[in-house]
Amino acid sequence: MIDLYTWDTPNGDKARIMLEECGIDYTVHPVNLSEGEQHEPDYLTINPNGKIPAIVDPDGPGGGPLALFESGAILLYLAEKTGRLLPSDPRRRWAAVQWLMFQMGGIGPTLGQLGHFLYFAPEPVPAAVERFSGEAQRLAEVADGRLRGREYLADEYSVADIACYPWLARHERLGIDLDELPDLRRWLDTVGSRPAVRRAMAPSR
Repeated sequence: MIDLYTWDTPNGDKARIMLEECGIDYTVHPVNLSEGEQHEPDYLTINPNGKIPAIVDPDGPGGGPLALFESGAILLYLAEKTGRLLPSDPRRRWAAVQWLMFQMGGIGPTLGQLGHFLYFAPEPVPAAVERFSGEAQRLAEVADGRLRGREYLADEYSVADIACYPWLARHERLGIDLDELPDLRRWLDTVGSRPAVRRAMAPSR
């Protein structure tokens, strides 16, 4: 039974989808970001960076407990632990890692900043909205190009799709236009229809 410390954000959804896909039993410990619970001393012993998600696996390497933060690290750890969702073929494996990092270094930071300036900034900053809106649209176009002629980002369903989906699934809220991105739209429908993804993303979870 893994302990998952999380909140309703795309990064939190990534960890939850991965646990559901791997069939691992887990207990959710909500970390209310609006109340600042991510900065409480007990939580900082698990994640000194004061972000979500984080996990504690009581049966970590060597049989002892392991606390782990950063959503990308969590996905890779669970893939290695279960032998799932990271291709065994070296080329596809590195493709999956590459597109996971595309999310970690591009999609996540850009869409996160866009969401902040659209909905949470104390005052409007039009230049920031324009900057991050343009980059978010460009990254969506990159993903659409990658998906042209293939079902998933690394050809088979993997950690790369799990990482990217919760962010890109919020395209309407973030103003990303999918009208000319048919492959990305098809991929969103395909991934979003998976039972594990639907359980993880359900509003009433």
